[in-house]
Amino acid sequence: MGRLTLTIPLLVLLICMGMRPDPPESVSLNRFQTDFLTRINSVRTSGCKCGNIYMPPVEPLGWSNLLERSAYGHALDMSKRRYFAHTSLSGKTIKSRLEDAGYILTGMRAYAFGENIAAGQRSIDQVMTSWLRSEGHCKNIMNKNFTEIGVAETNFYWVQDFGMRVARN
Repeated sequence: MGRLTLTIPLLVLLICMGMRPDPPESVSLNRFQTDFLTRINSVRTSGCKCGNIYMPPVEPLGWSNLLERSAYGHALDMSKRRYFAHTSLSGKTIKSRLEDAGYILTGMRAYAFGENIAAGQRSIDQVMTSWLRSEGHCKNIMNKNFTEIGVAETNFYWVQDFGMRVARN
């Protein structure tokens, strides 16, 4: 019997044209973070096909510990409570999880965020291959509006949170 592998994309975008996003935070990366960021930025800077749509190269992402904190909390919750969804069993959405983790969106001039989730993959290569084979997940990965990412894995539950924020002047 084959291994069950699930993936679901989510994208929310609120952008006002002509605004530059705040630069990603400067962080020191561990091996998991470096490996994931290298893999995703290799795809982003090369371009790829998402379903039947060619997505041209886009700027690389920076790592965000705040987005990683949000991703980890959701991966841990799904693992402990044995569910698979963007909305937690207690009703928390990605936006509320992001803000709970300190990735504040309220009061920003513009922001964008998205989330990819997966379950069952055993490695970064496996989960990235799954996400890139799914048109919706791939489009999140290639979304030019995103500037930051945080990823977490717990007991083979994977969460990839994307973000971009423009502060009010």
